[in-house]
Amino acid sequence: MEQPVVGLVVHPTKNVRESVTTLQRWNASGQGELLARRADAQRIGGGVDVVDDDDFTDRVDLVVALGGDGTMLGAMRLVAKRPVPVLGVNYGNVGFLVEIEPPELEIALDRLSAGDYQLEPHHALEARLSWGGARTDYLAFNDLTIVRRPGAGQVSADLSVGGLGYGYYRADAIVAATPAGSTAYNYAAGGPVLSPALSGSVVTPVAPMAGIDRSVVLAARERYRFDIAEGTRSAALEVDGLVVGEVATGAQIDMRLRKDAGSVVRLDAERHGRTGRVKLSLLDLPVRPDQLVELIPSDLRQKLRREIDE
Repeated sequence: MEQPVVGLVVHPTKNVRESVTTLQRWNASGQGELLARRADAQRIGGGVDVVDDDDFTDRVDLVVALGGDGTMLGAMRLVAKRPVPVLGVNYGNVGFLVEIEPPELEIALDRLSAGDYQLEPHHALEARLSWGGARTDYLAFNDLTIVRRPGAGQVSADLSVGGLGYGYYRADAIVAATPAGSTAYNYAAGGPVLSPALSGSVVTPVAPMAGIDRSVVLAARERYRFDIAEGTRSAALEVDGLVVGEVATGAQIDMRLRKDAGSVVRLDAERHGRTGRVKLSLLDLPVRPDQLVELIPSDLRQKLRREIDE
């Protein structure tokens, strides 16, 4: 990728100065052009051209997202109308999507310029909310969730697939997830992990009280609908973990899978896959990450701390 136009998306609060400095240095070397969104201008400082979102999405050849999986998902949604590749630099915690750490960014930029990378396609869920005469469209790369608000009762919804009634839910939440998103809320709710090679989606109830009480896996070609039923006074609608609206009795949400809606840069797909499996297995351990450290022998912990300090 010679002389690429690289877009920069940053986490709203985390200190990403190390990677911004690396990118500014790359920009000054003349190997490419660096663009940032006007919304991120104050967090980035000088030395980077700042443009409006529409200009950003029209011009970039690649996006570098500095943050965790949430920042990377936001970058993918931002460029979804023209799905250019997205490279994630990890400033988060677990991070299933992000691949590289901040010290690796300079080498990653050299590999991108040399064309030494792979592209990993990602599916997304297209959703249309129809309620009160209004229609709103959403795109979810991980999941779309209808979740109860505390004190407002449960979520009740009828599921239809291809226009045919399938059953109903009464639960704390209903999660519709892509294969990539199946390792997130769906997995925490006891749903299955879908292979990234699978074109489909999974619907899983959270704390079901009646109706469908287990996961339903749907093919890519199947369109489905949630009709928010009587008894749902107020529920939040979440897209990739962000609250985007509210639903109640009478709302309808039409869903379908959009294949290859996004593209992720992979520098070492095999290593990333191994790391992801380890991270997933760690989530099953009955300890928090800080408690996990206590399982390491004290002499080894001290050695690791000395190496980090040096």
